[in-house]
Amino acid sequence: MTKRGGKLGFNAAWSMAVGGMIGGGIFATLGVVIAVAGKLAWLSFVIGGLIALATGYSYARLTQDFDCAGGAFAFLRRVGAERAARVTVWALMLGYTLTVSVYAFTFGAYLAHAVGGPSWLPQVAALLAIFVLAGVNLKGVGESATVEIVAVWGKLAILFGLAFIGLPRWAPERMAAADSSGSGISGAIVGAATVFMAYEGFQLLAYDYDDMEDGKALIGKAMLWAIVATISVYVLVTLGTAMLVGADAIIAKKEVALADAGRAAAGTAGLIAVTIAAVFSTASAINATIFSTARLGKEAEAEGELPAIFGKTDSEGVPWAGVLIVAVVAAVLAVFGGLSQLVQGASFVFLAVFAVVNVVAVRHGVAHPAIAYTGALGAVAAILLLALHLAGII
Repeated sequence: MTKRGGKLGFNAAWSMAVGGMIGGGIFATLGVVIAVAGKLAWLSFVIGGLIALATGYSYARLTQDFDCAGGAFAFLRRVGAERAARVTVWALMLGYTLTVSVYAFTFGAYLAHAVGGPSWLPQVAALLAIFVLAGVNLKGVGESATVEIVAVWGKLAILFGLAFIGLPRWAPERMAAADSSGSGISGAIVGAATVFMAYEGFQLLAYDYDDMEDGKALIGKAMLWAIVATISVYVLVTLGTAMLVGADAIIAKKEVALADAGRAAAGTAGLIAVTIAAVFSTASAINATIFSTARLGKEAEAEGELPAIFGKTDSEGVPWAGVLIVAVVAAVLAVFGGLSQLVQGASFVFLAVFAVVNVVAVRHGVAHPAIAYTGALGAVAAILLLALHLAGII
C-alpha cells in the first residue's frame, strides 16, 4: 500500500519514517562516530538503534492509546505534566533546529566537494538550501508520499550498493582508526550518544498519525520496522565504507566520507551517485523538518506554551513566523557551528526527550515496563557517558 484516498498506507508511512532517519543521518554522522568509537562504530549504531527501537515502541503505544497526533509534547499534556510539556517543546524546537543545521551543513559539504570551488562555497550552499526550502514551506508546498517513497528507495539502493561493494573486501584492521578515542563498550556507547540524532526522525511519524489509513494498526508496524531497517543500513554502510577507504580516511573527511567511498567503489560514477543521494536526501530532510517544526511551534503556541509569534500564519494557514525563525537560527548554526558539535548537541536533546517519553509510557500503563525502562535507562546512560566524554573524563 502507498497512499489511497489521501491516506498513508504502510509503504508510505514506512518510507517517511526511514526518510526521516536516513535523511541526513548516515551522510552526516559516519565520520563523527568512527572518530569516537573506532572499530566499534558499527556497535554504536546498534546500541543507538536499540534505544530508538524501545522508544519507538513507547511512541507507538502512546499514540495509539491517546488516538491523536502530536508526539512527546502532546503525550505530556495528555497526562497533565504541563511544566514538563513546556520544557519538552522548547527542547524539541532546539533539537529540530540543530538537526536542520546539520542537514544543511552536510548538503553544502557534499555539493561543494563534488563541484569544487572556493572555501566559502559549502557555507553559501548550506544557506541557500535552508532559505530556498524555507521558501517552499512558506508557499505551503508539501512533499507527496509518492516522491518520498521513490527518494527513499533510490537512496537505499545507493547505500546498499556501497555496502555490498565494500564488504567483500573484508579486512577488520581497516575499521581501527589511529586517532579514535573510543575504548571498548564505553566507547561504543559514547559513539551511540554522539550520533543519536541519526535516529530521531522516526518520531516525525507520530505527527502524521491522522493522515494514515488506519493509524492504530499502522503506526506501530511502520515505526518499528523503519527503525529495524535503519539499523541494518547504518551497520552495513559503516562496515562497507570502512572496507572501501579505511577508518582514518573517513575521519579525515567526515563531512563527505561517503562521497569518497563512492569514488573508491565505482570511480566518478560512484562519487556522483553518492553526492546526488546526499544532496537530495539532506534537502528533503531540511524541508520536512522545517515543516514539522514550524507546525509543532504553532500547536504549542495555541496551547500557550510558546510566544505568540509562533502562531502567526498567512491566509493559507502556513505558520510563516515559525518557518522563518527555524530557518534563521539553523542558518547561523550551519555557518558558525562545527559538524561534531551540532550532531552532539542535537543528540543530547533527543536522548533526553526520548527518556521522558519512555517513562511516560510506563507510568501511563501502555507499554511493557521492561522495554520502556530499557529505552529510558539506555538514553540516560548515553547522556551521562557523552557528558563525561566531552569533559575529558573518559
